[in-house]
Amino acid sequence: MLTLDTLNTMLAVSEEGMVEEMILALLASPQLVIFFEKFPRLKNAVTADLPRWREALRSRLKDAHVPPELMEEVMCYQQSQLLSTPQFIVQLPQILALLHRLHSPYAAQAKQLTESNSTFTPALHTLFLQRWRLSLVVQATTLNQQLLEEEREQLLSDVQERMTLSGQLEPTLAENDNAAGRLWDMSAGQLKRGDYQLIVKYGEFLAAQPELMQLAEQLGRSREAKSVPKKDAPMETFRTLVREPATVPEQVDGIQQSDDILRLLPPELATLGITELEYEFYRRLVEKQLLTYRLHGEAWREKVTERPVVHQDVDEQPRGPFIVCVDTSGSMGGFNEQCAKAFCLALMRVALADNRRCFIMLFSTDVVRYELSGPEGIEQAIRFLSQRFRGGTDIASCFRAIIERMQGREWFDADAVVISDFIAQRLPDDVVSKVGELQRLHQHRFHAVAMSAHGKPGIMRIFDHIWRFDTGMRSRLLRRWRR
Repeated sequence: MLTLDTLNTMLAVSEEGMVEEMILALLASPQLVIFFEKFPRLKNAVTADLPRWREALRSRLKDAHVPPELMEEVMCYQQSQLLSTPQFIVQLPQILALLHRLHSPYAAQAKQLTESNSTFTPALHTLFLQRWRLSLVVQATTLNQQLLEEEREQLLSDVQERMTLSGQLEPTLAENDNAAGRLWDMSAGQLKRGDYQLIVKYGEFLAAQPELMQLAEQLGRSREAKSVPKKDAPMETFRTLVREPATVPEQVDGIQQSDDILRLLPPELATLGITELEYEFYRRLVEKQLLTYRLHGEAWREKVTERPVVHQDVDEQPRGPFIVCVDTSGSMGGFNEQCAKAFCLALMRVALADNRRCFIMLFSTDVVRYELSGPEGIEQAIRFLSQRFRGGTDIASCFRAIIERMQGREWFDADAVVISDFIAQRLPDDVVSKVGELQRLHQHRFHAVAMSAHGKPGIMRIFDHIWRFDTGMRSRLLRRWRR
């Protein structure tokens, strides 16, 4: 079978221009223009997908097969090019018959050229082949355009579905351009409207609990890089200009207490002429407490000081993946369940913005795993949000699962986040020991998100940070009142 790519090469038909024209027409479609105006962050993500679209279109044109009728006509044309004029005249009836049988667009024109000229000259032979080739080029171009139009319709349909999905989830999950790009990549999966509405629902719940979102952002960004001064920093000379009074007086600058007789204020001289105050005048003169004019000038001089060099080393604090363990026991049902799921959605938002991984584990009697930041992150998030919290509490299994996962190379800088009310049995000594080892030797951080004010202190003592979000009725009313 003859492929369209081979036909384009044979006839010197360039599909590049047609592909670019189709891409420009797609971007100029009203649906995309309105979408870009409404969600400017996603515009860059869609634009970054253009090379993949071009490659897909080229691949489609390359692999497409030419219809048998057109292929047979092209083969006949190639063979006719090799014939001399006398040979071509002999084969002309068969060629005309083949064009008529194939319903070629060139059949009528070929018959007219032959019948309107009684003598078939070499010039007419050349003209016949040139017009035949032009007809084949038109047919090949039309076939390219038909295929591209089919691909455009299919691509526009896919893009519209992804735009609908991304537009719905952008307020919840896209904090910056990086997150918008990852969200657009995730939207390539096969999802129905009813599926992702669950994420929208919890996004609205999260928006109604701004303290929960703030807590997730604080936890997610608690490993900011710190500047640490260099040890044994060398001394460095600094030169600065300072202004100070000059010894030569230039102007009156105020009043001061002194014994300068030449600059006495008139009231002070008046006391010298009063007998009863004469001794007081001399006393103040001796003690330099007479009021006098203060006269001085100003001068600038260079001051040289030495201090340690202020250059600093940056102590990079790794910001690795999240390993989030969620307690799905019965005590975590109801409002606690909503808060826990919304908090995980907020961590997913932080992970997408910072290009990090977000791995969820549900623990009760069994451990169920979801990765929210992978290519199928949206599907995984929907499955996670669809879970119900009705099991028991086995927090030891949760910690063992975290410890096992942290042994892998790709999780060497992961942060563990445990979401629970921490109303559970105490942790075994071997688990406490292993967690302490990970904290000391590998700088793993363990965060607790406490959904209750009644968590057991013995369990929570193991964590580096404890983030409290009391879901009790009193705390909920206080938060609402503050808002």
